[in-house]
Amino acid sequence: MKSMAAERALIVVDPQNDFCPGGALAVPDGDRIFPNVNRLMAHFEHVFATQDWHPEDHSSFRQQGGPWPVHCVQGSRGAAFHPALRQDRIETVVRKGTDRETDGYSGFAGTNLAERLRLLNVDRVVLCGLATDYCVRETALEAIRQGFRVALVSDAIAAVNVDPDDGRQALEAMRAAGAEIVTTNEALAASSATS
Repeated sequence: MKSMAAERALIVVDPQNDFCPGGALAVPDGDRIFPNVNRLMAHFEHVFATQDWHPEDHSSFRQQGGPWPVHCVQGSRGAAFHPALRQDRIETVVRKGTDRETDGYSGFAGTNLAERLRLLNVDRVVLCGLATDYCVRETALEAIRQGFRVALVSDAIAAVNVDPDDGRQALEAMRAAGAEIVTTNEALAASSATS
């Protein structure tokens, strides 16, 4: 019989240099999430990481009429995972936003993430990463639409906050859609209880 632990997966959303201090689209204090992210990764059999992987002329860039500065260009230092992340714990990297027209906010958009999770018999995903008000929110909402149960780790995420309330509003949107909001300690306790 398959253990409950094998039916859960951790998804680390976009833990990339460009979304951390010094990056092209930095989340304020975005690098503060990594101690908790690393703690979480050690307790999951299946760890996925999404990675923005944009072409140089991606439609989201200001030069192409989009809202954002150039960021996470394929093969660039900014697209690489932050050095504080324990990359050896990552089982699968899912690259998104790889074509010009796909915004790539959700880890499910234009990827095979849902299929990969189902092949592993995963029915519950735990989310952390960057940024709360964009890629984390869209990945959580799409996971729910795809039929997965979702828990969001509130102290292992950080928001861009283009408007000061964006992060809080994103949390409320995810909660309203059915996501459970937990802390790292709560997520680890749940993982221990079901392993």
